[in-house]
Amino acid sequence: MIKTGIYGGTFNPPHLGHVLAAESFSRAISPDEFLIIPDFLPPHKDFVGNVSPEDRIEMCRLAFSHIENVSVSDIEIKRGGRSYTAITLAELSRADRELYFLCGTDMFVSMDEWFHPEEIFKYAVICVVRRESDSLMTSLIDECKKRYIEKYGARVVLIDSNVKEISSTDSRTNLKNGISALEYIPKSVNDYILAKGLYR
Repeated sequence: MIKTGIYGGTFNPPHLGHVLAAESFSRAISPDEFLIIPDFLPPHKDFVGNVSPEDRIEMCRLAFSHIENVSVSDIEIKRGGRSYTAITLAELSRADRELYFLCGTDMFVSMDEWFHPEEIFKYAVICVVRRESDSLMTSLIDECKKRYIEKYGARVVLIDSNVKEISSTDSRTNLKNGISALEYIPKSVNDYILAKGLYR
C-alpha cells in the first residue's frame, strides 16, 4: 500500500505554523507521498487578498519543498467552486493507497460539521497535529475522538508537536502595512510576495 499524506488549506500565505505541522506529520507518519493541496474556495470562509491560485501554488512549493516526498497538487483548484475535503479524498482514493489526512486541533473538533464527515472518516486516517498551547483541550479532543470512532468508525492518530500558533491574517496585516512578516512566514515565501507585490 502507498501511504499518502494529505494537507489541505487556503495557504494564503503558507506560514511557519503550516510548515511545522507538515514537518511533524512527516516525521510521525513517514508518507510515501505527501500532497499539499491549496483549496480553490474554502467552504467555511471568504477568500482574502489579491493573490491568484497560481501564486498560492508557487508559495506552497517554496514553503514545503524541503519536506521529504512532498508535492503540491492543484486538484481542488482545477475542480473549481467550493473545495470539500470529502470530495477530494474520494477522488484520491485508490485500492493501492492509504490516505492520511493532516488537520489541526480546531479542525478536528469541528469535523462533525463538515460536508459529509462520514466520507472523510471512511477514506482517510485522521492525523491531528496538536499545538503546544492546546493542553487545555485534551478532554475535548479525547471526547471527539471517542465520538468519531463510535459514530463513524474513525481512525485517528494524535501527533504531539510544538507548532506555533500563527495566523495567515497576521501575516497579511504585516505585509499590507509594509512590516516584516519573517516571524510568520518562510523567507522564500516572503521574498516571493515582495517580488510579486502581493498583499499590498
